Formats: sequence, structure tokens, C-alpha cells
Amino acid sequence: MATEQKPDLQQGAREIRASVLHGAKDLRIEKRSLFPPGPQDLQISIRSTGLCGSDLHYYRHYRNGDILVQEPMSLGHESAGVVVDIGSEVSGFKVGDKVALEVGLPCEQCERCKEGRYNICKGMRFRSSAKAFPHAQGTLQDRINHPAAWCHRLPDDVSLDLGAILEPLGVAIHGSRRAQLVAGASVLVFGAGAVGLLVAAMAKISGAGTVIIADIDQGRVNFAVENKFAHRGFTVPMKRGNTTEENLDIAKETATEIGKITKESGDAVSEVDAVFECTGVPSCLQAAIYATRPGGKVMLIGMGTPIQTLPISAAALREVDLVGVFRYANTYPTGIEVVSKQGPDYPDFSKLVTHRYQGLESAVQAFEMAGKTKDDNGNLVIKVVLETGAEADKANL
Repeated sequence: MATEQKPDLQQGAREIRASVLHGAKDLRIEKRSLFPPGPQDLQISIRSTGLCGSDLHYYRHYRNGDILVQEPMSLGHESAGVVVDIGSEVSGFKVGDKVALEVGLPCEQCERCKEGRYNICKGMRFRSSAKAFPHAQGTLQDRINHPAAWCHRLPDDVSLDLGAILEPLGVAIHGSRRAQLVAGASVLVFGAGAVGLLVAAMAKISGAGTVIIADIDQGRVNFAVENKFAHRGFTVPMKRGNTTEENLDIAKETATEIGKITKESGDAVSEVDAVFECTGVPSCLQAAIYATRPGGKVMLIGMGTPIQTLPISAAALREVDLVGVFRYANTYPTGIEVVSKQGPDYPDFSKLVTHRYQGLESAVQAFEMAGKTKDDNGNLVIKVVLETGAEADKANL
């Protein structure tokens, strides 16, 4: 099992700071001891961490759905940093390298791991997730030791912010692979948050002919199209029924209206080949089923309402596959290639970072901003990044 290696206790520990969650909205900065890296580890100065929806759930509620936090836990798992120390058995890295962290540590022994599907390993320990106990501490710390096998060196021209984005981009890459899109496919994405934008971008990059992104927020839809994450946009009406039947009728209406959107050829999209549902909202998943052509796929990415009422016969009778997507596996090399490219019709992934905060002391402000759709000036909030580490390293020189 890949775990942090036992330190050489004779070398002694250094003192670092960590942002630690003790209860709902109870973040504290604490001092911790960090030993030198084990033989197969790197010690990373964490520099850029994107705040994720799951971290926000823990911050607000001290739980994520049915998963309860059982001990104080550092949040953060979308991270990149700089190598500051190297274990004795590690090769291929040097001090000063920029790296993106793949923070899930699977057992590497079970059948799923041997198949390469380590994202669904039952023994997975994932930083900032309370699912395993003791919890795997997250990356909102000055430094961490992490297995070199799960660190990915970044090219010089890839920023640390983009290195942090590789984690949610991995979800988009994994989902795109599972969808098995063919060239020219028509794709619908529900949800224009960070993950939805990345999913739409990967559908475009994978060769989809028409990518439509749908959201209740007109500003997010406009952002997606204007910044080339999607070809077309659709603002979902805020309509809610009083009964299941009414809600299903509204979902059919939504699917019908989306079907009227035109492709580049001028023809109506009608039904799409695949829908990526990134909200977890029942009305969106219902509309997703109705919007999909016979033999198409609905990709379940959003981790929202756990129990939903769905028009399952509408899927079964048309052989619409409902396909689960959980995290990612073997995506970082592809992700690095993706964010390294540029082109006239290529999305600028750096624009996803709309707000930055400096230092662990700003974690509360950063989480509060991450919970908003717009800031006090009316600007969209897409991805909030907490930049850390550099000042702490200077103090320890």
C-alpha cells in the first residue's frame, strides 16, 4: 500500500503550520512536526491549492453527505508545489522542481488497482477526505511528505495554479474516456462550475462537434462560451413543479428546448450523444435522460442529492446508459499535455482561477468566497486558489 514512508527519526523534525478544521467553520492554524521525507517520498512546499466543493462541504458542515469528520483534519487536495527535499531512494526529481500532487493513495494490491482502476480501490486513502480513519490529512499545510510515485513534475511553462487544476481536470479526462466519444459527437454538460467547464473543454478537445453547456446562471454560461470552454450555451429556467409528474414534464421541456440549439451546420441538435451531469441536481439528471438519443450515455459526475426520482424507463427503453464517474485514474500525464497547449479555439485554463488569497491565515476568507457564485463586486466566482508556502520557506532558510 502506498503510504507516507517512515521518517528517519535521527534527523529530527521541522516545525510547520497547518490549517486544521475542528468543526463547522472552525478553522485553526496549528503547528505540526514534519520529519524528513522517507526513502520513497518527496517533501513538497505547497504553493497553490484550489478549493473544491467537497472541501467546502466539510468546512460548512463538518461532514460531506454521509461522511462525518471524526478528528481534526486539514482540508485541501487540489495542490501543486515545489520539491524541497528528496528521499534516499527517489530518482527523477531534484530540489526546486514544480510538481502537481495526486493525493489519492490506493492499496496497489487489489483487483481494481491491478486493472488500473485505482480510483475505486476500497482501500483508498484520499487527502482531505474523512472516509478513511485516521483521516488522510489534506494539503493546506506549509509542507507535506508525499510518495514520489504520486507526484508529477510540471514543465517550466506550466504554472503552479495550472498544476493545481490538474486534479479537477483529471475528473474531466476520466469522464471523457468513459464516455468514449466519437469524432463529431454532440455533447451536453449540465453545470458550468469549475468541473463542468473542464468537462466541456475536454469534450471539445476530444473531438466533439457541438458542446452545449447548461446552467441556471447566465453569467457562467456566457463565461463558458466566451472563453471557448463550450460551443453553445443554455440558461436553464428556474422552474419547479409541485409533484413528480410536473417536475418530469419540466425536465422534458428543458430537454426539448436544448434540442432546438443549432450546430455549426445550422441543423438542430435534437438529441445529444452524451450528457455529462455535473450538478447532482435531480431536475438536471431527469432532463439529461430525456435529452440523450437512443443508445447514448448519461455520465454521472455531480455528487449531489444521493436519492433521486428518475424516469428510468425513458432510459431503459431507449438503451441510454447511466455511467458513473468517480474521481480519476492515470490522468495526470494527459492533463499536463492539455494545459500546456494553446490555440485560437483552445480554452485558456488559467481563466478558471478567478480569486486568489495569500497564506494559510486567509483560509477562512478563501472558503467563504468559494461558497459564493459572485463576489461583492458582481464578478463570477469560478475557482478560488489559496497560495501558500513561499514565505514559510524563506523563514526557514
